[in-house]
Amino acid sequence: MDIKKVFENNKEWIAKQLKNSSSYFDSLAKGQSPEILYIGCADSRVTAEEIMGLEPGDVFVHRNIANMVPNSDLNVMSVINYAVDFLKVNHVVVCGHYNCGGVKAAMESADLGILNPWLRNVRDVYRLHKAELNAIEDEDKRYDRLVELNVQEQCINVIKTAEVQRAINNRNLTVHGWIFDLRTGNLVDLKIDFQAITKGIADIYRIT
Repeated sequence: MDIKKVFENNKEWIAKQLKNSSSYFDSLAKGQSPEILYIGCADSRVTAEEIMGLEPGDVFVHRNIANMVPNSDLNVMSVINYAVDFLKVNHVVVCGHYNCGGVKAAMESADLGILNPWLRNVRDVYRLHKAELNAIEDEDKRYDRLVELNVQEQCINVIKTAEVQRAINNRNLTVHGWIFDLRTGNLVDLKIDFQAITKGIADIYRIT
């Protein structure tokens, strides 16, 4: 790729936006009021706004390897705090994707250097669901299921935060677990029953 092409593309994009609306950038510069906080994977094949058919300003986006929400990561914790308490988003989406390289790496017994502590979070998901995953004989299907379970566990990590608990109580904020299927282009709502999953442990994590 010729990096100069990026700036040519940018000029073409500007012209296209101004053709559609002469005040496009004036409106964009006034501020943001997104309805959705999207926590997704940093994979270059998965672009948040594009797969949802939304525009700049519609979604507050955080991306990292394997769409993780570890409570020790000040980056994602700060994003959640800002999006929920200051931008007042009404939906928090954790979106994973099939064929995720980070999840695949966590399934393998390999020393990956600096990635080890990060991927350990995914390996912990495998540990929590080891019986279910090991019962899946087809490796590709086991891989897909770990991707789904990782989304589920990261959603639970979102729900554990104080600001999300307050927003759920005060304005019915909703947490969603989604999958993007690279093989078809479909967004899949996992329709996770968080009340059922957290039954019996909710009191441990309840802050508000």
